[in-house]
Order: sequence, then structure tokens, then C-alpha cells
Amino acid sequence: MSEPAKTFSGWVAHDATSPLKYTTFEPKPFTESDIEIRITHCGICGTDIHTLRSGWAPADYPCVVGHEIIGIVTRIGSGVQTLPSSPASREIKLGDRVGVGAQSGSCLKADCEACADGEESYCQRMTGTYNARYPDKSKSFGGFAEQWRGPAHFVFKIPDSLPSSQAAPLLCAGVTVYSPLKKYGVGPGKTVGIVGIGGLGHLGILFAKALGAEKVVAISRSGAKKDDAEKLGADAFIATGEEKGWAKKYSRSLDVVLSTVSGGDMPFSGYLRLLKRDGVFVQVGAPEDPLPQLAAWSLIQKSVKVTGSNIGSTADIREMLELAAEKRVLPWVEMREMGDVNAALGDMHDGKARYRFVLQNGGGEQREAKL
Repeated sequence: MSEPAKTFSGWVAHDATSPLKYTTFEPKPFTESDIEIRITHCGICGTDIHTLRSGWAPADYPCVVGHEIIGIVTRIGSGVQTLPSSPASREIKLGDRVGVGAQSGSCLKADCEACADGEESYCQRMTGTYNARYPDKSKSFGGFAEQWRGPAHFVFKIPDSLPSSQAAPLLCAGVTVYSPLKKYGVGPGKTVGIVGIGGLGHLGILFAKALGAEKVVAISRSGAKKDDAEKLGADAFIATGEEKGWAKKYSRSLDVVLSTVSGGDMPFSGYLRLLKRDGVFVQVGAPEDPLPQLAAWSLIQKSVKVTGSNIGSTADIREMLELAAEKRVLPWVEMREMGDVNAALGDMHDGKARYRFVLQNGGGEQREAKL
């Protein structure tokens, strides 16, 4: 077998304002525990835009974003077939169709509480699939490219029944909503509210229904997406910006509220009012601004819990993919050519996605447009 390539080609960000440039970059050194794939598809996530414009913190430029990756295995490290930490990775073969999500590294040590519990995404030494550093200090680069290389532990076989274009968003957006819905008991007999009908929220509705929730309520500022929410399977709809007294009207009606919104001005106390006694509010959207202040009585009066959730574990991802294949949980996607990435990012930023843009490699005019 030939030596691993020293450079890959992809769409690289060099600062917070310029368009991505198609050029070469140097991936991490190939190791015996790595897998290399030829990228066929990659979804666009809100995280990509936050990172590209250094919205959360200064990005580590040059940077290649994209962490909803689908591709074909082209190289497998000599140690992958014997990895003690990842039996599922040992089943991956050359030519398999696989996916990579938002995480591509953690310490995996027995003395790490998170990794030992199978909760790798909470490891203090977690490595993101892009804009991060591996233990050897090499940079992680994402899926807006022709190839990807990284640890086999965080690579997942894709069920045959899931089309690549619709499997891609599941690797980040899908597991980000699935993991807390499962953790907080959404299923038969439970009522759940999904705040924000977008890339995350539309999948929240789909997975809540797939898990068997008794009632799924879509929550949005306006009624513009009511028809879409109903098509996705929502049983009811609350337009918080149009319906006066909505918090009082629907008070104590939900067991779980999953918030996917990224706005810092959301009606936080109103969302908490929707919860039943011992209800749970879960934040998965990650705004650049702080969340609104919270009155103590919002928690005390009903013993409600306010928490957050960070993507999901490798076990969560495998379970989520199996459920999606079984229940036909298929994201609503719009295909764009990888060469149109700058225009697609601009459309994503302007809120035009219904509800996930997915880039595909293989032709298309290469255009540049400012974000």
C-alpha cells in the first residue's frame, strides 16, 4: 500500500471574513488507529458558521469545518482491527460507507470518568472534528474537503437503508437531539416540546415521534413553520410571538422541553412554565450571547431541572443510526455541490435552509461569495 498522503485538498478558512479558498492543508499524521475516507457528503451545521466567524472564540486558522461527514473508507490503520476501546470500529472494512460526527478524539483512558462511562463527548481532553488539536498537537480538519483522516473510534458504519445525503445531518444534529430525548425518558406516555424548528428542531420532532412520545409540541416565535411542523409529525404548535398568554394557557403540560434555539433573548421563564412538576428543560442550542436571567421561583415552584447536552456518545450515535434506519427518520435536506460551499454558507446564515444543507463532492461550478 502506498504511503499516506501528506496533504489533502478542501475549502479552507484563513480568517473570519474572507470566503473559503479551495487549497491544500496538512492533516494529522496517519497512525495505526486511524481511518481515512473519501468524502462524498457533508452537512452544514450552525457550528460551522459560529466557528468560521470566530463567534464563540477565535478560531485556529487555517481551518476546515464540516462535521456531518459521510464517505467511503480508503485506508485502515494496522491497529484498528485490534482496538480494545472500540469493538464496533474493528468491523469496519475497506470500501465501507461510514460517517464522522462532531467529535474525533478523547483520551479513552480508564481513569477518565467520562470515557470510562462511555460518555466520550464530556472528556476533558475531547478533540473536535475541526478547529481542535490532537494529543500530538496536530490540527483536526473537517469535512468541507475531499478526504478525512482520524481515529477509528469515532467512525461509524452507516446502515444500508439510510441515503448518504440524509445520513449526514444525523451525525451531529441527529445525535444532538436524540441523546437528551433518550436520556430524559421521552417515549410512550411523555409529552415533549421542541423549541425552534430548524436544523436541530425538525430532527427533534422526528426523533421524539420515533421514540414514541405521546405528544410532541412544536414551539416557534411565529406560525410560519406550522405546516412544516405538522408534516414532520408535531401534534400541536405554539407561536410564542403571536399567541398572547401562551405560557399560562399551556402551563404544566410538558414533561420535557428541548431548546434548539441560539438566540439569547428567548422567553426562558415562559418555557419553564410549560413544564410539569419535575419536568426537564434541556438546552442544546449554543448562542454566542449569554442566556436570559432566570428567576429562582421558576425552578423552586415545580422542582424543575435546567440542563444542557453536548452532542452524544459513540453508543448514542450507533443507537440513533439504528433507530433512524428502523423508523425512517430522514432529515429534510437540500443538496448543494461542495464547490458552492460559500454560497451555501451564506444561505445558511440568512436562514434559508429547510432544514439542512448537505454538500456533495463530485462536480459543480466552484463559486465564491462572502459570508
